[in-house]
Amino acid sequence: MSTVWIVVVVVGALTVGLKAVGPVVLGGRDLPRPVLSVVALLAPALLAALVAVSIFGLGRDLVLDARVVGLVAATAALLVRAPILVVVLAAAVATALTRALA
Repeated sequence: MSTVWIVVVVVGALTVGLKAVGPVVLGGRDLPRPVLSVVALLAPALLAALVAVSIFGLGRDLVLDARVVGLVAATAALLVRAPILVVVLAAAVATALTRALA
């Protein structure tokens, strides 16, 4: 068995163990209020991080291209409380126009 497979098996076992710790430790009790507030923020924070990496990153480089213009357009649409379809269309149109003109 190679070193890579040993690492994969160990990481998999640790992942399963870590996922099992919560239900075993907490049982049927509710999470404390401070923990719930942090858990509620994890998904939006992770989504924002993924969006930032996909827009501003290219390999190990920082890039500023048409995707940034699309993000700015989407942000502007969100600030005026536009429906999500309008937000997506604004971002797509702004990105396409920037790529067409550049």
